[in-house]
Amino acid sequence: MKIPVVDFGAYRLGREEVPDDKLGTIIKEMNKAFTEIGFVYLENTGIEPEEVKSILDISKTFFFLPEDIKKQFNRSNQPSVPNHGWAPAETESLNPLRPGDLKESFNIVSIQPDIVTTLSYYFTYVAIVSFRRNLFYIFMHLFFTEHQQMWPSEEVLAGFRRIMESFFTRCEQLSLRILRVMALILGLDSDYFVNAHKRMNRDKNATTLRTLYYPPVDMSSVKEGQIRCGEHSDYGTITLVFQSSEGGLEVMNRSGEYISVPHIPGTILINIADLMQRWTSDYFVSAKHRVLLPPAEDKNPRQSVAFFVDPDDDAIISCCDNSNKYPPIKTLDYINERFFVSYGKQD
Repeated sequence: MKIPVVDFGAYRLGREEVPDDKLGTIIKEMNKAFTEIGFVYLENTGIEPEEVKSILDISKTFFFLPEDIKKQFNRSNQPSVPNHGWAPAETESLNPLRPGDLKESFNIVSIQPDIVTTLSYYFTYVAIVSFRRNLFYIFMHLFFTEHQQMWPSEEVLAGFRRIMESFFTRCEQLSLRILRVMALILGLDSDYFVNAHKRMNRDKNATTLRTLYYPPVDMSSVKEGQIRCGEHSDYGTITLVFQSSEGGLEVMNRSGEYISVPHIPGTILINIADLMQRWTSDYFVSAKHRVLLPPAEDKNPRQSVAFFVDPDDDAIISCCDNSNKYPPIKTLDYINERFFVSYGKQD
């Protein structure tokens, strides 16, 4: 099946009164998408194409900076906020069976100036349980109380932080509306999921805005099995994805086949993540996805922006249908467990 397009205009950002019939249509169509394939295109969300273009443009300017400048903002240089900052190409393998992904990224985990982030604790956990030589990380996490995020200055890249933080806020606002619709799909109170996401953009919540750049591919240097982004599913509750016009994204359908997910102008791609599937006792489905290499003759780069939504660290996730299909688990424990499976066994 193709990923459906749903008109979200009746509940778009800035609109408070939603006619029951129009909300009912949104609920019905999103229910079908989230149970059959786990992905949906939303149009008329209130996040305008100009906003998306602005973040893609400023991101590309950052990624085009000399590497010695970008290195100043490397995630590995920020042990107290380890998921904030730049990740160079080939440093991540979202499918650990493949070589490093042919992409680079910049992550924003909060729009607060000084925080203790969830992923600080993730990295501490991984360091301890896998006995890796990360004692510096542990020391920083345990003994420092201020956790500075490093950003390009206005002299280096004017407007970068402002645009990133503004877009984070817009994605957060839309995410809460989507979570309300998802609760209504299940016959729950509209704030059922929202109440577990109260600390987005603050401490003790791992929600992350990630801007990604996939550079032009030199086929002669590609390693065996290497692609732009390896097969994976997301960890948290939902993800918002904004794509440039270049192709490559694919999603696995319920038959186990990968289908193309092209850019549709004016839409946002929304997908279910693993913790939401667990939360709903597998009613909503989280699908694997990947980004393939372009054709050999295609020398264009590719860009995307993803907003990964997670519940608050201390939220207890229990099956919302009271089925006890999965035992209750705290968000932080679940993410730690998933993170360790993905990264803790690496040398």
